[in-house]
Amino acid sequence: MLKIHNTLTRTIQEFVPIEPGKVRLYVCGMTVYDYCHLGHGRVMVVFDMVTRWLRASGFQVTYVRNITDIDDKIIKRAAENGESIRELTDRFIAFMHEDADALGVQRPDHEPRATEFVPQMLDLIGKLEEKGYAYLAGNNDVCYSVRKFAGYGKLSGKSLEDLRAGERVDVMEGKQDPLDFVLWKHAKPEESAEVKWESAWGTGRPGWHIECSAMSSQLLGDHFDIHGGGQDLQFPHHENEIAQSEGAMDANEGDTFVNYWMHNGFVRVDNEKMSKSLGNFFTIRDILKKYDAEVVRFFILRAHYRSPLNYSDGHLDDARAALTRLYTALKGFAVAPSIDWNEAHAQRFKAAMDEDFATPEAMAALFDLANELNRTKDAKTAAQLKGLAGVLGLLQRDPVEFLQAGPAAEGLDDAAIAARIAARVAAKKAKNFAEADRIRDELKAAGIVLEDGPGGTIWRRG
Repeated sequence: MLKIHNTLTRTIQEFVPIEPGKVRLYVCGMTVYDYCHLGHGRVMVVFDMVTRWLRASGFQVTYVRNITDIDDKIIKRAAENGESIRELTDRFIAFMHEDADALGVQRPDHEPRATEFVPQMLDLIGKLEEKGYAYLAGNNDVCYSVRKFAGYGKLSGKSLEDLRAGERVDVMEGKQDPLDFVLWKHAKPEESAEVKWESAWGTGRPGWHIECSAMSSQLLGDHFDIHGGGQDLQFPHHENEIAQSEGAMDANEGDTFVNYWMHNGFVRVDNEKMSKSLGNFFTIRDILKKYDAEVVRFFILRAHYRSPLNYSDGHLDDARAALTRLYTALKGFAVAPSIDWNEAHAQRFKAAMDEDFATPEAMAALFDLANELNRTKDAKTAAQLKGLAGVLGLLQRDPVEFLQAGPAAEGLDDAAIAARIAARVAAKKAKNFAEADRIRDELKAAGIVLEDGPGGTIWRRG
């Protein structure tokens, strides 16, 4: 039985889907005005892993991950660049897809853009107004009256008094309470027509939180199984989603928005959260200039999804060395992946994944299986290793292709390496072993390791 840590209950619970055999999953995606950093990459990889395991467990999954393509940062960046909102967001959506594809992230079943769901947002705001949760503030923004929603704070564990004492929410003129948040932003005269929609409350655009409530309910229904995202979204974004979605429900609908809330941990650099606002972020594409994308995926999945992930070149180097050990075990086996779930390593793997997606323990089973493969050289064991790793989106490449992948040392592309190996073979034939050793050492210093075997010499990156 799959168990999931539910942020809402702060416990690990057995997973029982609303509809037997089916899972409806929503994950908050990217705000597309810049390149994705590793924190975004972790969200994409983690919930790709979750979706893969749900499907491997026999569930029919409908996976929705939204795109926020309208907000203050997007408007500001487009104005700075002298381009339209659509031009900016289309470009960075394409970059996001490139990064996700590189990391082996499968596309979600639905990838809604916020700007395509404004009518649904307006309908939702209208329901909230009818039920007394929404009001027109003094500055003509429409706000949500937090104190009228009895369950506010149940996801984050924060009381209204604690929130007031911490002054976590900016005071806006015209709000009934400093904690109230914006549902609909009144248009400013200087803003372009591209960010203005007509509504019952005047021309404007949606607030951030209402977007996800509207898109998730439209695509998954008012009550669905799992809602995920980064830990930083737990408050206020997800707390506000609950208030909006449950506030708009009719009493006979059960008043429950989502059954299980999942949040992945932060990516940290020098013990600080990686973020654009702190300026300590590393974009996925910059990291991929130095490290193979599968190494980055392995690095992310090697940590439990709820744990902090500490970024450093040293940790990525270690991940590369570990993944190299797995691929080295598979070298020489041209087998299709297949899984015998009754086999001992597969049972360990499944038990780990069923315990709140415990990928570190699942990977430990992979390494033990690789050790067995090194001992037995058994093709069935190789197929089992490749099959189990494939559930995590790993080890699906030709081993030699992986072992030779990576940035080339200066003047040492594949052709140059082949030429050095040929020169070494010639030196050995001429019994000039000193020259052969010199070539081997020269390549080793450049990060190229030679391995002599019955079929000749092959190379890999060290």
